[in-house]
Amino acid sequence: MARALKMYGLSHCSTCQKAQSALEEAGWEIEFRDVKTDPLDEAGWQALLDKFGEKLVNRASLTWRGMSEEERAAEPAAMLAAKPSLIKRPAIAAGDERLLGWTANVKRALDVPV
Repeated sequence: MARALKMYGLSHCSTCQKAQSALEEAGWEIEFRDVKTDPLDEAGWQALLDKFGEKLVNRASLTWRGMSEEERAAEPAAMLAAKPSLIKRPAIAAGDERLLGWTANVKRALDVPV
């Protein structure tokens, strides 16, 4: 029986693509949501922030660097709703696990070869 997880990211993101491919090879069934083409409303973003915390906002991204101080001062849910590409990718919810990014630790947590 396949293990299931939810992944949030951008379909054109190479990291999301690599993660999805590796997870499928490892036997995971993935429910992927591209937050740019299938946007969340502010409440949806808040629900993800409740799960992942403020680390969900990728403050090292080009999008973040291009934002004004006023935009950066907004509430995280409003920021993500306005600029979905700010999401730290991928954001993965697998059972009780909440994982951000595609690091060696994330791979180990999901039984994916490192």
